[in-house]
Amino acid sequence: MARPVTLYTLQWGDLSLETVCQKAKDFGYDGVEIGLPNHLDVRNTDADYYDNIKKLLKSYNLDLYTISTHLIGQAVCDNISERHKAILPDYIWGDGDAEGVRQRAARELIRTAYAAKMLGIDTVVGFTGSSIWHFLYSFPPVTDEMIEDGYKDFAKRFIPILDEYQKLGVKFALEVHPTEIAFDTFSAHRALEALGDHPAFGFNYDPSHLAYQGVDYVDFIYTFPDKIFHVHMKDVYWSDTPKQIGVFGGHSTFGDPRRFWNFRSLGRGKVNFEEIIRALNSIGYKGPLSVEWEDSAMDREQGAAESCQFVKQIDFKPSDIAFDENF
Repeated sequence: MARPVTLYTLQWGDLSLETVCQKAKDFGYDGVEIGLPNHLDVRNTDADYYDNIKKLLKSYNLDLYTISTHLIGQAVCDNISERHKAILPDYIWGDGDAEGVRQRAARELIRTAYAAKMLGIDTVVGFTGSSIWHFLYSFPPVTDEMIEDGYKDFAKRFIPILDEYQKLGVKFALEVHPTEIAFDTFSAHRALEALGDHPAFGFNYDPSHLAYQGVDYVDFIYTFPDKIFHVHMKDVYWSDTPKQIGVFGGHSTFGDPRRFWNFRSLGRGKVNFEEIIRALNSIGYKGPLSVEWEDSAMDREQGAAESCQFVKQIDFKPSDIAFDENF
């Protein structure tokens, strides 16, 4: 095995962190990726709180490489509406005033960097949200200036956050994903440019969100070799023939068989993980491979267990010699 395999805990947010650790160990994982806010309260500044988390992980012989704040990060740049209330803690939502929500979410992201430092890790994965996602389809016509304003808003809100991360020696890895400021290779370039290539900002690579859009998900790795800070392993299936519900989802729920695409347990979709591992080896990525398990049609315990074994089987170390060196 070339890299540790970890389990992202947010899909298990209905269970205690200890219960998730028990299951992760039983499934065969080497560690966990702790998801906020369900399994970590970054408002807590007590050193004992973080020591107890480290002791819990150690008791199950599990390692920690990153913590993730997708739900909170989503609120930093989004156009806030009632739908955000369902994913945000009450202390972030507050009275629901949009700018107040964004500011509280930004402060929470900075607290998350401090929590990472307390836990002895240097990477936080998350979302950014986007003030321009609703401009995805350019009709009525969307001007270049309107898009540029969105990236300026992103930079205005995130550079102060990233400056704090840099001071602490912590990196923020945006999961490139629809509804974020970066959702494909082109928009990822725009995000980096907007931030002036800030050293604390990079990407959490998840092939599934690129694949169903028709984006070259292996090329993404080669395009941003120095900005892949973390990797999610997640599979997705897309149809070879037209379906009733297209790429945009048709206001349907995940798992609907009429959809063009759905997330699937690892090895049961269409993502070419062989090429992903080879690309990660090529750029020298040595971090964890974190299973973000999502499959609406499958039992999660069976799925998480088989996904762990799938990743351990598909991963391999790069060669340290040329195969024909000794001819």
